[in-house]
Amino acid sequence: MRAPPGGTARHWGRVWPLLLVLLGLGAAYAAGLHRVLSFEALGARQEQLRALVAAHPLLAPLAYVAAYAAAAALSLPGAVVITLAGGLLFGTWLGGASAVLGATAGAILLFLAARHSLGDWLAGRAGPLLGRIRPGLERDGFSYLLALRLIPLFPFWLVNLAPALVRMPLPTFAGATLLGIIPGTFVFASVGAGVGAVLAEGRQPDLSVILRPAVLLPLLGLALLSLLPVAWRRWKDRKHG
Repeated sequence: MRAPPGGTARHWGRVWPLLLVLLGLGAAYAAGLHRVLSFEALGARQEQLRALVAAHPLLAPLAYVAAYAAAAALSLPGAVVITLAGGLLFGTWLGGASAVLGATAGAILLFLAARHSLGDWLAGRAGPLLGRIRPGLERDGFSYLLALRLIPLFPFWLVNLAPALVRMPLPTFAGATLLGIIPGTFVFASVGAGVGAVLAEGRQPDLSVILRPAVLLPLLGLALLSLLPVAWRRWKDRKHG
């Protein structure tokens, strides 16, 4: 029995994101990426990494974006380390922008894999965490996801997967992800830009900067602004209900 016309193309359209994630997983472990996502490893290798960036000023940011995308797609721990590394190696602005692009690309890849290849399996295993954020994503997808990105109350991997499981449109997911991770990413990139000496001494950088009022209050304000459309729609529903 022959497959219907276009059946093969649709099949590959469903499995290619999963294949890319699996390929990235194999490459990451082969390269030992999971072993270097720590402050100790970054401090020990920072001079070597700086030399590579100086030798390859155009290729190095592209390689960094690809590595960040792989780590995000595979949900590897150490996103903060990678973001600080971007600031350390490229400075606040180029490092922050590269981290935003890499994290967004990896999130989109995981989103596509979850939607087309792993949706049913993941839905049965996401448990109560998914149940807590599903209603908001279903009602007010963009605003709710943007608020979750600005104030990360839930794990990054869950916020990548949950929108796929509720069938959120890809442009909505990509737009809210890109905008939502910009503020926090640039804060950590700015910390990374000045953390070289701390890492060289084998000490941990102070990440409590994200909790300081000068940083946290603007993030909370942006999150509240992103939820204003939700509050407006609910007020109108109650008024006419």
